[in-house]
Amino acid sequence: RSEGYAVQRTEREWAYILSGSQYNILRQGGTERQNSSILEGEDREGKFRCAGCATPLFASAAKFHSGTGWPSFATVLAGVEIENVNPVQAGLLGAEIRCATCGGHLGDVFSDGKLYVGTPAFASGKRYCVDGAALIFKPSDGSDDVFGDLSPPIKKKEMPDFLSPPKINAK
Repeated sequence: RSEGYAVQRTEREWAYILSGSQYNILRQGGTERQNSSILEGEDREGKFRCAGCATPLFASAAKFHSGTGWPSFATVLAGVEIENVNPVQAGLLGAEIRCATCGGHLGDVFSDGKLYVGTPAFASGKRYCVDGAALIFKPSDGSDDVFGDLSPPIKKKEMPDFLSPPKINAK
């Protein structure tokens, strides 16, 4: 999976430097479950980089919420390589996207961007659907990097009042 790319490592080296989910996606072409990456909800300004080699792949200005459960982008930076497929396949099934530096699998690009009115994808006509675990978010404000293989925080669900236990007043 990495022949012909600038960053070369053995599979053993990749397995050592990447987490299990990063390795599954970047090196084996796997897919994460929907809504399993903390980066789906990331809205700060910054750049999304490859978890395998730190190549900048997406700008935060291109990110939008598609409702699919995976981080989605309307455009890419120069670090993304798009699989060359015939136009019919690209229109119906999409095309694979990879890191142009290390060859890591990132996700797929679809030509359904016009469905997302009011988002950057409407202008580009594309939706780059990316596995969050393949990314590391580098915020512009200099705060800590956010690794996409982390799960989003669990939101505490509020119970309706009628299900809440009665309040007991101590005397």
